[in-house]
Formats: sequence, structure tokens, C-alpha cells
Amino acid sequence: MDLKKELDAWYTKINRPEFVLTDPVQFPRRYMDAEDKRRQEHCRRDVEIAAFLTAVIAWGRRDNILRSAERLFARMGPSPAAFVMSGNRRELKDRCIHRTFFEADLQYFRRGFRTCYKKYGSLESLFSLALEPPGGTIWDGIALFRETMAEGNGGRCNKHIANPAAHSACKRINLALRWLVRKEGPVDLGLWKSVPPAALLIPLDLHVGRTARRLGLLERKANDRKAVEELTAKLRDFCPEDPVKYDFALFGMGTAGAV
Repeated sequence: MDLKKELDAWYTKINRPEFVLTDPVQFPRRYMDAEDKRRQEHCRRDVEIAAFLTAVIAWGRRDNILRSAERLFARMGPSPAAFVMSGNRRELKDRCIHRTFFEADLQYFRRGFRTCYKKYGSLESLFSLALEPPGGTIWDGIALFRETMAEGNGGRCNKHIANPAAHSACKRINLALRWLVRKEGPVDLGLWKSVPPAALLIPLDLHVGRTARRLGLLERKANDRKAVEELTAKLRDFCPEDPVKYDFALFGMGTAGAV
């Protein structure tokens, strides 16, 4: 089997508009079509916040994720950015939003996002700043994001923001970054311009890891940071400028039982 040819075929098969209808990416995509140029920066923040929050709860059954995301954005009102920057608790209590993510966690993210925007202007600027020094990587961006979110919450970290220093795969943050950075539609958003797709890391979960191992793309047993680096390096051999495009292929092949 020509593995690159097979992966490219599955990428083309899965990366289609109809994929959005059953995928959590539909939630940040809702904020992409604002026509009012006076709200352009506000809308960019809507998309960034929606991408990170949707990715944070993107675990478990997909139908449950979609229902929980509807509940999450109903709590926030028509503009996630306005919700974050207002500083008003808006009747947040501690009701469950998705599995172990509660309204108290949403309040944590609210305070953290507000600090990110006050310090850096955008989440894109935060991550691009972390990439600037020689050797800067997405791991550095995730570490800076985690640190800034904690700063907005009195130095306290949150279990829903993975720690790359603890060897986590940081799957959900890498998923949000894939949505925001990849420019080749029609699924991903391509909102960010200063972070190149070549810098992205594969959003590694149980299913992607299992498929990658069956294809001989991943030897490491644990789904951790080293496994992310190993698999992303293999995928860069196929497409150096956009290795994470193959997340679609690994998902599709695994779902279809093609390996």
C-alpha cells in the first residue's frame, strides 16, 4: 500500500462541508460570517473563544459533545467575547455543562481569557509570541497560554488545560489550534495568519493513536507528548507544510474500520 496516497485519499474524502454538520467545529464556525466591519476584532475573539471552549469539552460521544456545546453557548449569550470581557457572572452557578466541566470551570476560563486579551490583544498573538524565539514550538505556546490563564485566576491551574511539562499530549488544545490555523477548508477555519500550519501538532487521542499504530506510523505505546512528536514527525514526511491535515485521514480510516 502506498501510505501517502492512501492518507491523501482519505483526507480528501473526509475534509468536506458535510463533515461540519456532525463535528464540534460547527460552533466556532458560527461566528466566522459577521458582516459588520466595526465588530471585526470582536468577532475574531468570538471565534477564538468558541474554538478553545468547544475543544475543551470535545471528549466522549460526539452527539453528547454537540448537545453540551449548545448548552455551553446558551450560557454565554450571543457573543462569547462580550461574555468574557463583561466581567459579569450572569447567573453562573455550578451546573454541569459537560461531564466534568462545570459552570465554575467556565468562570475560570472567563477570567483567564480576559487576562490573555488584556496582555496580548488576541490568543493568536499569545501563541505567535511563543513561537518567535529560535526553537519556539507549539508546546511553548500551550505553556504560555496555561500560565496566563492561571495568572487570571490567582495562579491557580485548571484540570481542563493540559500541561505539556507533564508530558501531556494536549489533545484538546491542539485540536483548537488545528481549527484556528489550518487554511485549507472547508472544515478548519484558517483565522490565524501568524502561526504556520507547519508548526501544528497532531491532536492525539485514543482513536487516532490506535489507527496510527496499525498503519505503522506510531511505535510509542502511550498517548503522550512524545507520541505526538513521533507521529507528527512521520506525518511531516508526507506533507511538511501541513502535517496535521492527516488528522482527517486517521479519523476517517479509524471510523470506517479501514485498518
